[in-house]
Amino acid sequence: MNKTAIILSKRVSSKILVLRNQKVILDTDLADLYGVTVKRLNEQLKRNLQRFPPDFLFTLTRVEYQNLRSQNATSRSAHGGRRYLPYAFTEHGAIMAATVLNSKRAIEMSIFVVRAFVGMREALAVNQHVVSKLSELEARLDSHDADIQDLVEAIRELMAPLPAHNRQIGFEAPLAAQKARR
Repeated sequence: MNKTAIILSKRVSSKILVLRNQKVILDTDLADLYGVTVKRLNEQLKRNLQRFPPDFLFTLTRVEYQNLRSQNATSRSAHGGRRYLPYAFTEHGAIMAATVLNSKRAIEMSIFVVRAFVGMREALAVNQHVVSKLSELEARLDSHDADIQDLVEAIRELMAPLPAHNRQIGFEAPLAAQKARR
């Protein structure tokens, strides 16, 4: 990929959110990427609703929208924001939006949208592999912790001084023993 393509892919990737356990892109971001107004995108959407089943597109709830607004901390318009709740496009919905817009830029950008979604999917797969490996290591460490604790206790026992006995250790010479007994 050339430098421009990498920059565009990163730009698209930054617009992808996870809502309702799905990777989506909001209508405002998609319209910006496709070079059309949100109004134009939503007009085409409403004219072609049969092309957008629920797994391609959904409307955000008021709570979801408030959460997003509080994260972004800005209103999108000079007149106090949106009047309607935004649409969230899944990967397939974003591609379908490019087909209903039928503009050259929308078709070109849809390629980058697809690549961004695929890149996120691959990153999530790698992350899941890393998470499973970490879980496996944690389980091993938990079992090793008990073994290590047993070793530390054994070493402490070995390092502890022996109890004092009044017996002498060693041999006595036979003459010295007889003299000592007398």
